[in-house]
Amino acid sequence: MRVGLYPGTFDPVTVGHLDIIRRSSFLVNKLVIGVAVNDDKTPLFSLEERKKMIGSACEGIIKQTGLEILVHPFENLLIHCARDVGATLIIRGLRAVSDFEYEYQMVGMNRVMDDGVETVFIMAEAEHQAVSSKLVKEIARLGGNVTSFVSLAVESALKDKLK
Repeated sequence: MRVGLYPGTFDPVTVGHLDIIRRSSFLVNKLVIGVAVNDDKTPLFSLEERKKMIGSACEGIIKQTGLEILVHPFENLLIHCARDVGATLIIRGLRAVSDFEYEYQMVGMNRVMDDGVETVFIMAEAEHQAVSSKLVKEIARLGGNVTSFVSLAVESALKDKLK
């Protein structure tokens, strides 16, 4: 069984994240979505809220693909999380070339720490390349329409959180 780890803060989960998750189903039998606990990022949503949003957002993907998906919080090194969940593949989504520079450095460091874990980059589909959780929160905070960028459940959660 090939286990993949797709890490991120997912604050909130967007259609871009879901696209990467759906496309990961071709690479792995089981996908662990690693929800990072990162106090430096000061997330809008709590860890529990993010886990719940991801779980509900993935229900359709699970039905469509049969992919086994597990949501797993972590606050240790990414490579340690990969070991903890038995992942041999780390999946990273890329939106732009600028994302690659940081990701390239992280891959190099991870390979030194554990060369048994590969990293695979999946380019975001063209219609999702501009979508980021940060921008979605900003649009929502300023009263804009985010329905093109998140699920209806996430849109509702954003509205409730930003009241």
